[in-house]
Amino acid sequence: MSVRPGRDRRADPPPIELADPAPFGSRPAGPGRWTADRIRHGLKRRGGLALDAARDRVLLPVVARQPFLGSLYYALASGAFRREHAATLRGRLRYLEQERQLGRHEYLLRRNIHMLEKGLVMRPRRAVFGLEYINATVVCYGAVRALHASDPEGVDEVQLRWSHDVLTTYFEAAGTHPTIDKVRAKWEAIAPLEAADPIGNGTLAPYHRELDEPPPVAYPDLHRLAMRRRSVRWFLPRPVPRTLTDQALEVAALSPSACNRQPFEFRIFEDPATIARVASIPNGTRGFAQGFPAFAVVVGRMRAFFSERDRHLVYIDGALASMAFVFALESLGLASCLINWADQPEPERQMAEALGLAPDERPVVCIAFGYPDPDGMVPYSEKRPLDRLRRYGR
Repeated sequence: MSVRPGRDRRADPPPIELADPAPFGSRPAGPGRWTADRIRHGLKRRGGLALDAARDRVLLPVVARQPFLGSLYYALASGAFRREHAATLRGRLRYLEQERQLGRHEYLLRRNIHMLEKGLVMRPRRAVFGLEYINATVVCYGAVRALHASDPEGVDEVQLRWSHDVLTTYFEAAGTHPTIDKVRAKWEAIAPLEAADPIGNGTLAPYHRELDEPPPVAYPDLHRLAMRRRSVRWFLPRPVPRTLTDQALEVAALSPSACNRQPFEFRIFEDPATIARVASIPNGTRGFAQGFPAFAVVVGRMRAFFSERDRHLVYIDGALASMAFVFALESLGLASCLINWADQPEPERQMAEALGLAPDERPVVCIAFGYPDPDGMVPYSEKRPLDRLRRYGR
């Protein structure tokens, strides 16, 4: 998450300055009025789609059956994956560059600390584990501590506390081994943090959940909330208080994330002019983007991963957090509309320019939200029946 504990999140920042949108991303001057640039773009796009369809009718029956030919197809005949390739490579490069500045390598530290947590909760717990990465973890933690001493604002203090407490628990539980003993000496040379605990159990290390009481939300209530949540496209002209947005983001931050890396950021927009320009970029907002009180773009960061094997996690983790955000908004009396983000060259370019995205950052999904207009209708959107969505045992 982009919100850091201890900062004043209520102060209104000045609206961001956005570059003038390209013709395809801008709105027509009035209802039903199409600019010449937009018409030309549409004709060019339709011609390109026709050529793509003709090419695919010839090539797909051949290349779809052989992985090697499929790779050649996307290397020579189609650039559909080019942006994902570029972002993934730039993310891997950024990850390697961060290894030279371990104090700022938050994703390495988060991943390794979470792996230690998994080792600590195993049943039965092994006396010796984490040998492959414990040294890198302690070295990275020491670099973060040094950075915190010189630049407290540059370090996430909650992550620092979590890392400290998990490492403390690890060395208390770990058995004797030459590698562990050597790294333990490095750990003991780092001054311990003063005790502080936002959870209330004295540590941010693995713990036993309190299960004596029933869950605070019963299934019928959760089901009613899910039934109430609809994709709302019409909102009241009423600002959304930042306190409510941040409350919803606090819930989103609790969503599961692979190795607890949380490789995403919620970009929130509140200024009407800015919203109108950013919200016009996705193709799915035509005809109703003018009245959004607030707008979020969930941005994934490929720099969180050392390997391309994890490249889809920005979409998985970002989607999990987005759904929690949407349910939290609904519980606060707000409504939302998740807006699909398709991988298309021109919208990708426009969003990157508008938000100032780094080369390894990719939009995941957009979310319009605000107070719903009671006079606005919503689609019924009948869902697929259960027997079409699940299969047991095969």
